[in-house]
Amino acid sequence: MNDTSLGVSNNSTLASLLNKADRIVIKIGSALVFDPKVGQANAVWMAGLGDDIAMLRARGKQVILVSSGAIALGREKLKLGRGAIRLEEKQAAAATGQVELAQKWQAALGIHDIQTAQILLAPDDTETRRRHINARATTSTLLELGAVPVVNENDTITTYEIRFGDNDRLAARVAAMISADLLVLLSDVDGLYTANPHQNKTAEHIPEIDDISDEILAMGGTAHQDFASGGMATKLAAAKIATQAGVVMLICDGQPNRPVSALMNGGRFSLFHAQTSPTTARKNWIAGALDPKGTITLDAGAVTALTAGKSLLPVGVTSLTGPFERGDLVTLLGPDGSILGHGLAGYSFSEATRLKGQKSAHFEELVGYEGRSELIHADDLVLTMALAKPARSLSDD
Repeated sequence: MNDTSLGVSNNSTLASLLNKADRIVIKIGSALVFDPKVGQANAVWMAGLGDDIAMLRARGKQVILVSSGAIALGREKLKLGRGAIRLEEKQAAAATGQVELAQKWQAALGIHDIQTAQILLAPDDTETRRRHINARATTSTLLELGAVPVVNENDTITTYEIRFGDNDRLAARVAAMISADLLVLLSDVDGLYTANPHQNKTAEHIPEIDDISDEILAMGGTAHQDFASGGMATKLAAAKIATQAGVVMLICDGQPNRPVSALMNGGRFSLFHAQTSPTTARKNWIAGALDPKGTITLDAGAVTALTAGKSLLPVGVTSLTGPFERGDLVTLLGPDGSILGHGLAGYSFSEATRLKGQKSAHFEELVGYEGRSELIHADDLVLTMALAKPARSLSDD
């Protein structure tokens, strides 16, 4: 395998991907955040990644961190040792360590005057449509306000039966949820190998993966750290989730003090190509809900706006049927009763009924709070083929 020629090709591909990627998720494992030699957070490394995040934001990128490390930090604080511990002890460690983890990221990014925000998620938050729409809206709003969301699994309340199990798959779910363009997994290895390079010196590096076949999945190994939960097998599972959601994924060495800079300066990595665009994948996900809870009939002006790719505003609504709740799938009808498409409701049926035909200036007095201006956001709409516009893929030239 000619690593030199592959490296040139790979770095050219990386430059193109980074140029096109507007929204980037970076996943950090426990082994990078927690230094077992001193029993505390690796503040120097975290500051270096903070420098890289500031660099990406200066280039106009939105960045989301999915950071492990809370349990490792909490175990140390609570003197629980490094061996096996009970579920309730792990949850106690997570509750304790999450405070320090958030503070450390706040310090690393605060140097650059970047605000951080903590988001703790359980599996249902990314999978159930009603909770998904809330988590997506919160994360998107934080990004629009210039903050860097720091995401972790809500280990304090989840159990083994309902956990993500590792932050690789959590990162992939988050990337899919927010329609990210790129997911970067910072690891202890610089990508996927034909075998575990820690155990097999003849293992060959694989620079690009077009399809996650059974042969590729068979190359996954297990974690060798006693405080980490994910190995290469979970990274490949994450790659499958991400690429099917239209997200390009990279696995690279996260150990340098500025890992993203090292990557951009020629660091080796494995690239997993997306199977579709994030927009198309999200539309397919929405369309996968086969049980609409109600209908919303639009006037001609609203139909024109939707055809132009805009969101649905209450002012363009003439009638509704229900009941439905926020996040439920509803059918959109034209003035003649024809089906225009489907979407995820941003308000409940009772609220939408009060808002029907109204402009946003009156929303607070009608529903009792100052809500969003859209009844259904454009990202949450799936129109018929006759109305829909094609989406641009990150892989398009």
